[in-house]
Amino acid sequence: MKKDRKPETRLWLNVGESSGDVYGELLMRELEALRPGCRCAGMGGERMRRAGLETVARAEELSVVGVTEVLGHIPRIIGLLSRVRRAMKEFRPQAVVVVDCPDFHFLVVRMAHRLGIPVVYFIAPQAWAWRQGRVRFLRKFVDRLVCIFPFEEPFFRDHGVEAVYVGHPLLEEMDLAGLGRVTFDPKLIGVLPGSRRREVESLLPVFGQAARILLENHPDLRFRLVRAPHVDRATVARLWPRDVPLEVHEADERHARIRECAFVMAASGTVTLECALLGTPAMVAYRVSALSSVLGRMLIHVPHIAMPNLILGRGVYPEFIQGRANPDLLAGQGLDWLDRPETLQAVRDEVAKIPELLGRGGATRTTAEIVLDLAARSRNRRK
Repeated sequence: MKKDRKPETRLWLNVGESSGDVYGELLMRELEALRPGCRCAGMGGERMRRAGLETVARAEELSVVGVTEVLGHIPRIIGLLSRVRRAMKEFRPQAVVVVDCPDFHFLVVRMAHRLGIPVVYFIAPQAWAWRQGRVRFLRKFVDRLVCIFPFEEPFFRDHGVEAVYVGHPLLEEMDLAGLGRVTFDPKLIGVLPGSRRREVESLLPVFGQAARILLENHPDLRFRLVRAPHVDRATVARLWPRDVPLEVHEADERHARIRECAFVMAASGTVTLECALLGTPAMVAYRVSALSSVLGRMLIHVPHIAMPNLILGRGVYPEFIQGRANPDLLAGQGLDWLDRPETLQAVRDEVAKIPELLGRGGATRTTAEIVLDLAARSRNRRK
């Protein structure tokens, strides 16, 4: 007698940047462990493609930053959305999972809603920090909002959103115990200019000029750049000063390479939290267009932009925003740290408190369970 075959599970996953690709791959592995043979299609990066994503669009095609920068990419975004919609309609997933990247993914969420497909939003948009009008959208169109910081769930639930806190997936991605045994070199400075093309173009020359100033004062320094997956070496060579030696390392070895640095110059984003979990001090820089900056100041409701500072409730990582993201100020902070090593140690002591504030791991396993439960309910409704 033949056993009844389990119904096929089809899920749509959508990510738009390199950090989302990391979380998407972790989620895919948990989905496969819980539901072997589960089919995942959608838009992903290199890691998700290696994990078996049936790729309709590449995350590398979406590389914009800032409120107004999106405007210059509207034709490309419309083309991406058109491809996603056609493929999603044909694939007929039982659930859609979008990861972070709200400016693009709100459009994907609305599309899924119109097709009658339930949506899990993994990595909640930071509506508690800025653009709080997004809460209404989440309440209306998202079936489950997955939060990775403990303060997010009560905020969204108080606003009527079906939110659940799962912990932070970086705790699964990073071998903190093993990395904790890696020692840092007091003469090695890290450079992390981001993953989006525009932020790399904006920040890498500034970091390079700051490095030149540091080198003039401390000739024995070395500089190391850890390359995001779709930032090519030619771009790095074009934007970095030729007279400042630079090591370039690949993304798949970034955690150990960052841990070995005395401190880093970093673009604002997920990498600052990675630095904090590694115990590596960071100067955090952020630059967007003038109009984006004006709009941002009108919409932002928090005192810091770096997530470690938000988690700790104080400015442990120095922040250099817009005009302050310049070589002289960055180099000044770096020289202060180099000349007073005890201040660097004070930063390390502060960020060492962060891991215990982010949960105990298992974030992507819990998220996978949420996704599969929603998919099963969707499948049963279709019968």
